[in-house]
Amino acid sequence: MGCPDASSTEAVAEATAGIQRRFYPIGTPGKPWSDDERKQWKDSRKFHRSYKEEVLDKLDQIKLDNNDAMEVVQYGALSHDSERYPLFAVKSKQWEEDKLTLLVTGGVHGYETSGVQGALLFLQTKAAKYTERVNIVVAPCVSPWAYEHIERWNADLKDPNRSFKKGSETEESAALISFLESLNVKEWACHLDLHETTDTDELEFMPAKHAEAGLAYSGEVIPDGFYLVGDSENPYLDFHQAIIDGVEKVTHIVTDETIIDEPAVSDGIILVPVISLGLCASITGGKCPATTTEVYPDSPRATDAICNDAQVAAIVS
Repeated sequence: MGCPDASSTEAVAEATAGIQRRFYPIGTPGKPWSDDERKQWKDSRKFHRSYKEEVLDKLDQIKLDNNDAMEVVQYGALSHDSERYPLFAVKSKQWEEDKLTLLVTGGVHGYETSGVQGALLFLQTKAAKYTERVNIVVAPCVSPWAYEHIERWNADLKDPNRSFKKGSETEESAALISFLESLNVKEWACHLDLHETTDTDELEFMPAKHAEAGLAYSGEVIPDGFYLVGDSENPYLDFHQAIIDGVEKVTHIVTDETIIDEPAVSDGIILVPVISLGLCASITGGKCPATTTEVYPDSPRATDAICNDAQVAAIVS
């Protein structure tokens, strides 16, 4: 057998490199997605669970069980299916302007189940008894389409948790911003934005993000345990440590020196510039302690109940 010529060797090497670079089934490696490829992604998404059954029906029951203390208010709806995806928050019924206001958000990333269910569990079991001390606002499922389809992006391939900025065109984020502004809160007590870090971050969501942008992807290290993401501009470390102390009674805390490529300032605590990143935790403008909780539901040491309880523990700590 004769040796292959240089041109054929280069062709094989180029083809092999292309195969090695392909880490997601949609798109061409190294090229941002076209409109057709973005449509291909959206058309391939599948319905997995019911927003009505798992969220709206629970809100109806919460309204019945806490009628004297809490009220359920609609603050918008997703334009692509307004009947299926109304947006709701729960707030103190006896609102007092001179009280501090506690804000809890869940389901900004719809696939992160305990963010939604943990917020609902707080409403079901704990919220009413705090209404004498603070005003309470809970938006338990900010991204209902993503909740039903178990996705990070919304239906328009936008990440709501990078979209909390003035003039945002991501409607889930814009609707929540507008609603909170309408409350005219004088002073926020604190804000907890409930999230998860899951194995699917490495297997699906981060690969999709990089592929859509035409970027290479080399993988993620998923931390095993609970951690917090605070604001590097307004760290409020005592606030974060109190949450860690409360949550470690429920589930284990990440003790790695580096968490999602950020240096830990203490066990289970990292700091990032939340305002410039457009994170939901920036929605109060850095005027109060705010954090993003991160539960790890895929740990062999975790269950759905533990994840939900950890979110509630973070709120009440």
